[in-house]
Amino acid sequence: MRRLPGPLKNSDPVRPVRRTSMPARRKAATAGLPKAVFVSVAVVVSDRKKALEWYTKKMGLDVIDEMDHWVTVGRKGHAGLLHLCQTSEFDPSIPAEKGNTGILLHLPGRFEESCAQLAANGVKFTSPPQTAEWGSWATVEDPDGNEITVMPAA
Repeated sequence: MRRLPGPLKNSDPVRPVRRTSMPARRKAATAGLPKAVFVSVAVVVSDRKKALEWYTKKMGLDVIDEMDHWVTVGRKGHAGLLHLCQTSEFDPSIPAEKGNTGILLHLPGRFEESCAQLAANGVKFTSPPQTAEWGSWATVEDPDGNEITVMPAA
């Protein structure tokens, strides 16, 4: 399994995407399309109850929905949910995908202190808090080996 690197740096060959206005020809091409809104991303877990406890009790996220297979966590009143997806219920041969999920969570307060609070609460850091020229970040790991990047909230 190839481990993906941490967040991009300005010197990396792939540049971070800049938010710019859409060219007029693209706006015209998408004018009639429905405007989708992001709702959730699935995180494959081996035991949904164990994962739910970790994401709520260790990471401090809220339970948003809990209906049979559809269990989501996030922050009440905010967009963006994590669907804790136990695929073994449908097909036990589907393996968990350990490693970098590409998921980013912002931590409130002073970043180093917030990370220390998470560590004291039993959260495992696969990359400790560090600072680069573009900002601070760290990586945590859930019980199934899913890695999530945390950064300070703006």
